[in-house]
Amino acid sequence: MDNTPLMSLQSVSKCFYYKTSKIKILNNASFDIYKGETIAIVGASGIGKSTLLNLIGTLDAPDSGKIFFQKKDLLSHGDEKIADFRNSKIGFVFQFHYLLQGFSALENVIMPGLIAHQNKKTIEKRALNMLDRVGLSLRTSHRIEDLSGGEQQRVALARALVMAPDILLADEPTGNLDQKNSKSVHALIDELNKELGMTIVVVTHNHDLARMMKRSVTIMDGEIIPV
Repeated sequence: MDNTPLMSLQSVSKCFYYKTSKIKILNNASFDIYKGETIAIVGASGIGKSTLLNLIGTLDAPDSGKIFFQKKDLLSHGDEKIADFRNSKIGFVFQFHYLLQGFSALENVIMPGLIAHQNKKTIEKRALNMLDRVGLSLRTSHRIEDLSGGEQQRVALARALVMAPDILLADEPTGNLDQKNSKSVHALIDELNKELGMTIVVVTHNHDLARMMKRSVTIMDGEIIPV
């Protein structure tokens, strides 16, 4: 494994305000992510696991500190460049899918490529391949609302992977799935890491998924610490 971090959070702080209270999530915390590793972010609800994932994915910005990707300071760029980075380098899988109702599985999966102004035929070919990879080759034309919860989660996974991101971020990717579908998603995540060398960071309460990851961290007293 390369000694240079793929991504690095340096002296990052993040607070939230609730009524008259100030809730400190991270306090000058630093965290390195290396190419090809798998990381589970674990711990009790409310400690800031999803907040940390959102900072890694640049969906949210820290109150202070810096975030580097391949030694480049991401926060020095404007919103448009950060959005381009997020669309091309980061794949997201959320517990509640955020798929487009009324659109087919294929239309949902090609969306990141269309946003990036890629050739439609090229991105469609990749999307079909990814849907096949997640076991949905016979459901590509089905609308999202006609798919089961497990199938929707696999569409979300295919969408996250269609741009071949450097980092896959997953927030409770099996939280709403039954045991069979959970095992299927676990196996696919493991395959992606081994075959493609994809860096994977997951927030999870699922002990089986956490044990599959090569490293586990949690948040305590504003610090990101190993488990």
